[in-house]
Amino acid sequence: MSDAIKHECGIAMIRLRKPAQYYIDKYGSAAFASNRLYVLMQKQINRGQDGAGVANVKIDTKPGTRYISRYRSVEPSAVNFIFDKINKKFKKAKKIGGENALKDGEWLKENTAFTGEVWLGHLRYGTHGENSIETCHPFLKQNNWRSRNLVMAGNFNMTNVEELFDKLVQLGQHPKEKTDTVTVMEKIGHFLDEENQRIFDKYKHQYSNEQITQVIENELDLARILRRSCRDFDGGYAMAGIVGNGSSFVVRDPSGIRPAFYYADDEVIVVASEKPAIKSAFNIDFKAIKEIKPGHALVINKDGSYDESEIMPAREKKSCSFERIYFSRGTDPNIYQERKNLGKALIPQILKAIDFDLKNTVFSYIPNTAETAFLGMIEGLEDYLAIKRREVILDGKPHMGDLDELLNFRPRVEKLVSKDVKLRTFITNDDDRDSIVANVYDTTYEVIKPGVDTLVVIDDSIVRGTTLEKSILTTLDKLNPKRIIIVSSAPQIRFPDCYGIDMSRMKEFIAFRAALALLKERKIENKLDEIYEACVAEPLSPENFVKGVYSSFTDDEVSEKISEIVTNPEIRAEVKVIYQTVENLHACCPDNLGDWYFTGDYPTTGGTRVVNKAFANFMEGKTIRAY
Repeated sequence: MSDAIKHECGIAMIRLRKPAQYYIDKYGSAAFASNRLYVLMQKQINRGQDGAGVANVKIDTKPGTRYISRYRSVEPSAVNFIFDKINKKFKKAKKIGGENALKDGEWLKENTAFTGEVWLGHLRYGTHGENSIETCHPFLKQNNWRSRNLVMAGNFNMTNVEELFDKLVQLGQHPKEKTDTVTVMEKIGHFLDEENQRIFDKYKHQYSNEQITQVIENELDLARILRRSCRDFDGGYAMAGIVGNGSSFVVRDPSGIRPAFYYADDEVIVVASEKPAIKSAFNIDFKAIKEIKPGHALVINKDGSYDESEIMPAREKKSCSFERIYFSRGTDPNIYQERKNLGKALIPQILKAIDFDLKNTVFSYIPNTAETAFLGMIEGLEDYLAIKRREVILDGKPHMGDLDELLNFRPRVEKLVSKDVKLRTFITNDDDRDSIVANVYDTTYEVIKPGVDTLVVIDDSIVRGTTLEKSILTTLDKLNPKRIIIVSSAPQIRFPDCYGIDMSRMKEFIAFRAALALLKERKIENKLDEIYEACVAEPLSPENFVKGVYSSFTDDEVSEKISEIVTNPEIRAEVKVIYQTVENLHACCPDNLGDWYFTGDYPTTGGTRVVNKAFANFMEGKTIRAY
């Protein structure tokens, strides 16, 4: 994505189901779990590079023994930094306990941190606010009762933080921050406390307090806690938590917006945001990896038993389609094929745009995430040519040129765009910044016929259009092509996201800017005032009034205006921007139909409230987030 945006975080959890000695004897390592958590997190580093955190919980330790360990970091290589510190624990254990210390599971658990049975890792992409160690997950809610401790990390954004905050105040709490992370943790923590108290009251006349502690730890009903906690949540979430007694959970929102997958055998239970991470860390078949169902929680009890329990009634599944287009790693076989299909689906639009003149057209892509869609696009062109050859040879249809040329013709493919990662733009003053931005991308010279060739360059999405306008088009125009056609494998991004992606301000979207220009051009700007009045008058309405901004125009008209906006006066070539259709997106990604940023059809009422508020903020000149 040439216009980089921040997005969903990543989670990773491991629950060992055997004693520590088992893994030492079988795998020859005291760091079996930490090594695999490291792989899980490194394979999801694409999901968060602003910070990371790891927590570990030991089960059934003696009183007076530390049983929760946690490291967090905002270092440039936060994951490596954290695991270097964890590895030092093992080196220290060897130094203190001698050569055989790392072969004794019980000794390690008693004497060394990060040797417990339950592990939770998190990768952070900061969508707003400061980037400090205090904002890194996992978060910890501490208590002297082991079963009242709570460690949490997640990939989520809530649209109703104000409402959740008020409910906590009504419960008598005094939350220290008004953020979704704090409010969610305090909400779950509140019902965890109530569950503890319920079990205590049930047995207080039968056992001593010391005995009841064990009873509580064995009888905690995490599914019940989550049902009571999540009923007020409005947002997209995959939240993971560990209770101090060692029981744990991963809960997913009812629309399945945020992803979560798991694998279980008699040795481990493992959860991650992406399937390839689990595949790599444990070398298991993709088919063995399951998706946590929307509205459900994977609950792992203290004894290692587990179940997938319904927490909230599932709604229509609206998993984030951006996971398929861009965010998740393309090593997932399904995602890989879907991205190729997205490229193929654009062929009819591309052929029309180049007047079917393949001979004088060169195809390329914006590195690196658009590469798979590019492969699909070229495959689609090969399929088109195969059909044409069949029509000529078998059906006898007429054609231009000789038959040998038709049989031997291949689409012209070149790597035209390269990103120079060493160039930094923040060191320049504003007057000179644009000239530096224009050189962030470089191009391959002497492969284009000046004034003759058309360049078709595919990107996986165009959000703001800034990089396209300031850098990519300028770079490609140096080749002196006849035309430059920029192709987006995603549809036009028209509406803000409020479930995890950092796309919250409407004026930043190139499609929105294009619609504003069209409204002004056609002298119907009064529609903006009408929409604003509706947004302000009915802030809790389930209707997305902002759809009215685009209702007077076709998709092609918006695309044409985008083409004009991104073409600065110095560009000599004709420029055209082509977008994927929503219909093709759904056909290519049939199991991930979340498309609210394209269509404005939000899966929760909170999402609709956010888009209307975002538009009101725009009209009032406010640059704050709408949630």
